[in-house]
Amino acid sequence: MGPAELVQAAAMARRFYLEGKSKIQIAEEFGVSRFKVARVLETALERDLVRIEIRVPAELDAERSDALRARYGLRHAVVVESPADAATAGVPASGASGGTAGTAGLHAAHGGQGVAGAGAPGDDSSDPENLGEVAADLLGELVTEGDVLGLAWGRSTIHMAAALNRLPPCTVVQLTGVYDAGTADRGSVEAVRRAADVSGGEAHPIYAPMLLPDSATAAALRGQTGIARAFEYFDKVTVACVSIGSWAPGISTVYDMLSEEEREHYASLGAAAEMSAHLFDAEGRRIGRDLGERCITVEADRLRRIPEVIAIAGGRRKAAAIGAVLRSGLVTSLVTDTAAADHLLLETGPGPRPALDRTDPDGA
Repeated sequence: MGPAELVQAAAMARRFYLEGKSKIQIAEEFGVSRFKVARVLETALERDLVRIEIRVPAELDAERSDALRARYGLRHAVVVESPADAATAGVPASGASGGTAGTAGLHAAHGGQGVAGAGAPGDDSSDPENLGEVAADLLGELVTEGDVLGLAWGRSTIHMAAALNRLPPCTVVQLTGVYDAGTADRGSVEAVRRAADVSGGEAHPIYAPMLLPDSATAAALRGQTGIARAFEYFDKVTVACVSIGSWAPGISTVYDMLSEEEREHYASLGAAAEMSAHLFDAEGRRIGRDLGERCITVEADRLRRIPEVIAIAGGRRKAAAIGAVLRSGLVTSLVTDTAAADHLLLETGPGPRPALDRTDPDGA
């Protein structure tokens, strides 16, 4: 390109990329066809006259996020840096994206606190606080005025609620009972209150244990006024946040609440994952439905009809469980970390189930 061509190409590029003018407007200004403008802009990129840089916050991995979304047919996938990656900051992971620090301006269509408690390289832990903070940003982006927001029990969900700083006016309902009645005010009940305070909407908490001794006791509790009122909102929920657990000690609330005999029973049925007291095998099929009858929780069929279900879970120990739940078709979006994402992107097991029409109540 000669000097005149370079000057013209630079001017056209400035109009298009910086001033936001259309190719037709540029063509009219320079007295050429819009096809000529398109060729000049393409040449400007090829000749390195124009450089396009995509920057996201340092803890977000745009490439893994997009790959995960595509592989599992998700509406949104956001992958954050795992604690092990944080401990080796400055050594980019394969496919990692550079950028500036902070989570402001996170846009889920393209994909708080710093990472706390990061372990040494190779550490298998996840960081529910960091996941929760990014999920809070995502929720603030997805929830619209008039929505009904459902929150299920989970450490990451509780951290998400604590990190919320913006929500449009919406009703907030609890989707599961509490892990321990003695910690209700510091757990899922408080999460519902916090989200309602931020949004200025109504709160509908559930003051009842998640797991009951038998189905009769659970049925009796569901009939109590406050719990029944929360259940009435389940069919109105438009956005839900859930957590995922592996069928192992310390990483599944339900597993920890059961007796050893009960754990072995569900393990014999192939339990690989748990979400809101619903069990799944490795291929995403629901198992152990009798357990759900003993639990205060949103039914799986109701969960399937919710337009947006965001799962928050990370770490290699949960990776296989996350994959199982994704294959169930109950989740539409995911917030996870690089450790889990790498497993999900490389696993050779059963693939994701076809995307479901969330308006179809008979979707399987």
